[in-house]
Amino acid sequence: MLRKVILLTFIFCTSVAGAQDINGIWKGRLVMAPGGCFPVYNLELQIQVAGSKIVGTAYHFSDSLNYVKESFEGTYRKDSNSISIQETGIITFKIREDCVPCVKKYTLTYHKGDGPEEQIRGTWTGKATDGKTACDPGSIILIRFDKPTFKPEIKLPPTLTKRKAELVKEIRVDTGVIKIDFYDNGQIDGDTISVYANNMPVVSNKCLGTKPISISIKVDHNRPEQEVIMVGENLGSIPPNTALMIINAGDKRYQLYLTSDEQKNAMVRFIYEKPVASVKSQ
Repeated sequence: MLRKVILLTFIFCTSVAGAQDINGIWKGRLVMAPGGCFPVYNLELQIQVAGSKIVGTAYHFSDSLNYVKESFEGTYRKDSNSISIQETGIITFKIREDCVPCVKKYTLTYHKGDGPEEQIRGTWTGKATDGKTACDPGSIILIRFDKPTFKPEIKLPPTLTKRKAELVKEIRVDTGVIKIDFYDNGQIDGDTISVYANNMPVVSNKCLGTKPISISIKVDHNRPEQEVIMVGENLGSIPPNTALMIINAGDKRYQLYLTSDEQKNAMVRFIYEKPVASVKSQ
């Protein structure tokens, strides 16, 4: 009996010792099929692990002026060091108008050799956000870095910097992801908008209509305040530029009417508060 206990203890300890901490920054290069907007570009994954769950941010970039920032989630199996990651939505992007972002799924495994270098490597598949453009699958090798290497170069337009940001509403939320839809308010008259989250572009020159312009905003305790600004890029045929904003935050839903003209933009501020159950349990 004692021998069995020792053997089981050894197996358990060996299994735990084999599990690796993959929290942190991982960077590699993606090689795309011929004809792609960026045949070779960089990928940086900022991974956070809690138990077997993975969340984080992915940066796809060729340089500081051409990039796509996406959120992701997934799972990490410590017994096999296998990693599954699905990009869940585009946070912001700045690429050529003829390019279309791809939302990717990664199947990866952790590897460590005799030296100090650590790798996660595997394959990916993708779907274009327009539903038509091909996102050819491929392979990737990512190496651990001590700190982020990508810093986007952001040039804010005068329509954002020279207009007053008028606060429409301050909303307190207890969920990590806020889903927002923009519609034309009333008669469709050609209103075109851009949307910024914390001065990062998330929508650029999109025409409001009966189908929503949809975005997702991530809110957490590391950055509890998020400011979303709607910029009217024109006045439409019936001035001013107006939009209906539908917000879904957890089990709460809000409906706001936004107005923008040549002097002002419309701003909504979200403030994260820990859920009541979370506060009580501490």
